[in-house]
Amino acid sequence: MAAPISNPLALEEQVCFALSVAARSVVSVYKPVLAPMGLTHPQYLVMLALWGAEPVSVKQLAGMLQLDPATLSPLLKRLEALDLVVRRRDTNDERSLAVSLTPKGRALREQALKVPPAIVERLGMSIDELQALHGTLTQVIAAAQHALESQD
Repeated sequence: MAAPISNPLALEEQVCFALSVAARSVVSVYKPVLAPMGLTHPQYLVMLALWGAEPVSVKQLAGMLQLDPATLSPLLKRLEALDLVVRRRDTNDERSLAVSLTPKGRALREQALKVPPAIVERLGMSIDELQALHGTLTQVIAAAQHALESQD
């Protein structure tokens, strides 16, 4: 059993603080790795989702990325300006926009294959440590989503 925290309001004891700093720090590690590809970290996440499955509706993509569609829209506009994606009205549902990769967007996947090993090397952590961290963070996400759903 863990020892009680002497000061429950100490900044360094807060899970939210550790997660926030960790997220900013890891995204900063990605920045120079993604720069040669011309992508920001949020754009890279969109591309990862599309490399996994496309075409997808904007609504589906927002769900995959756990982003609000209003947050996703400017990312898609920028990726479209870079000629990496195209948005078209869904032929089955005119109200829905379908997002697909362009040939340039598909070709960028080859360059992106170098990103994960570069990040592992820069972080200096083992694959086992990173997989364990991923598992723990996935549990935290699920717990937070459950807590939010319980509030409704």
